[in-house]
Amino acid sequence: MTAFVRVSGLPNSNYLVGYPGISATLPRIEGKVEIRPGVGISAPVSISLITIALIRRETIHPSADSVTKKHLAAPRKEITDVVGKEMLLYRCVTGKEYENVMCMDLPFVLFIPYGRGGEETARRVPPASLQLPSRTAETYYELVVTVQQGHQDQKKYAFPVPILRYDTLSTFGMYNRPESAERMTDHLVTLGISLPRWSYGPLDPVDVYIKLSPNPDWLSKAKRVTIQKITIGIEEEITYNHEGDEPSKKVNRLAKRTQPVGAKMPEAGYMTNLGIVFPAKDLRDAEGIIPRGKPAFPRYSVSGFTTTGTLYKIEYYLTVKAHLTSAKDILLRQPIVVCPYDYAGCKEEMNAIEQAAKDAAHINAENPMLPAPTILRENDHDALHTLGMTMVGTTRKPLIE
Repeated sequence: MTAFVRVSGLPNSNYLVGYPGISATLPRIEGKVEIRPGVGISAPVSISLITIALIRRETIHPSADSVTKKHLAAPRKEITDVVGKEMLLYRCVTGKEYENVMCMDLPFVLFIPYGRGGEETARRVPPASLQLPSRTAETYYELVVTVQQGHQDQKKYAFPVPILRYDTLSTFGMYNRPESAERMTDHLVTLGISLPRWSYGPLDPVDVYIKLSPNPDWLSKAKRVTIQKITIGIEEEITYNHEGDEPSKKVNRLAKRTQPVGAKMPEAGYMTNLGIVFPAKDLRDAEGIIPRGKPAFPRYSVSGFTTTGTLYKIEYYLTVKAHLTSAKDILLRQPIVVCPYDYAGCKEEMNAIEQAAKDAAHINAENPMLPAPTILRENDHDALHTLGMTMVGTTRKPLIE
């Protein structure tokens, strides 16, 4: 008899508890595996072994966004990893090939690694679920339940689970310290920038302080330089197969703003403030309706965000370019962090993260104190009642309370 398998989360909540990427919240997946008869209503199911694991699947196909290259390039590359550890939920008693059960409810908890165990793959913080346009790269997670029925019959049941990361929230203090950088090309002019913060989400304002300074040792030549215009932009750099032998990069310009200047270089230098809004993706279609999303992928208001997987990584840069005459143009690329949530959304999450950390302080990861499993075997008293059936003489009938 084939088993019907379902995974359910805690009542009125999701599978995911805690905040992945923040170790103090002990991020974990909690729920229970429910086993019922698959065909018919009340026929017992033969069960030998049941395990559950969180599986990460990652795929890349850098040429998927090009119709011509798609068929000529190498096929899609895919890897599969177990996140954390596989958990044994049930094994029948020694000496028996299987046990006939009417129903099973098996609680489980799978702790998501939070980066405190070295650089082993199984202990790294898993990257967030993401699917880039045209599926050039994607990361998704599945809860895989393995059910062994006898020696030969083994089936796997997969249930998609979206995983998000919360360690890049723009409200964290580490991202709100000013960052500065300088660049010089031909020893005449120095381009310096300063960012008040360096983590941004959709529609967040990106403000940058810019200063062009002449070289005091070459002041007479530097004063002949004309500042034509200053351009700022945001670039997305996707590196495919970055840990392999032949990495490939794609750079997409997400936003750009140009400010004309048309002035000679002053002796004291030229200073200005420029701002640009980080672009957001419209989740609505042409009719203004938000379409149903895919169960394995959360809905993001950005096309991508800062992340690093095994097969690809996505980085973002704020580019500042000074267009000069009588001197070489100066281009400065400053790394920034892109978060899937805007500043207001990040601020709202802070109280919930603090509460999740307080709740996690009472949990022992080595012994999380799970509820007792519910297992009703074929010969248990009133086992049929749990399935809404009863015996009337020698016939099975629906149970009427």
